[in-house]
Amino acid sequence: MSRSANTDHGKAHSSQRLRQALAAMAEEGSLLTASKLCENAGISRNALYRYHSDVLHELHKLQHQRYRQPSPAKQRLAQLRSDNDALKLQLTQLAALVDHYFAAWQEASTLLKRRESELSDLRKASMSKVVSMRR
Repeated sequence: MSRSANTDHGKAHSSQRLRQALAAMAEEGSLLTASKLCENAGISRNALYRYHSDVLHELHKLQHQRYRQPSPAKQRLAQLRSDNDALKLQLTQLAALVDHYFAAWQEASTLLKRRESELSDLRKASMSKVVSMRR
């Protein structure tokens, strides 16, 4: 019976060391691997896999979270790329709008020149038939 009590005490002590090592590794932002965890806790990998599945589960959970969420620099880079793509689209739309207004201006200028020419022709034609309103 003393042997099982001693084993349970050793298991609890090694579990505590593993958890402390895992917390330290997560806080440091260092590479999260089972080998590194065991090295930091002073426990063999076999013991980790055999007796500490709960700590192993936490390690896998942290690995998944870390690699799923990009670093702040990568998030910022992704945001900048997204903003750049949006600006390129706006630039394309703005260029199309400028082209549209330029074409509308050219059309309006042509119409005004034609109207001025027509008015000039009408004035010339009406000048020859000036009628006095006085009696």
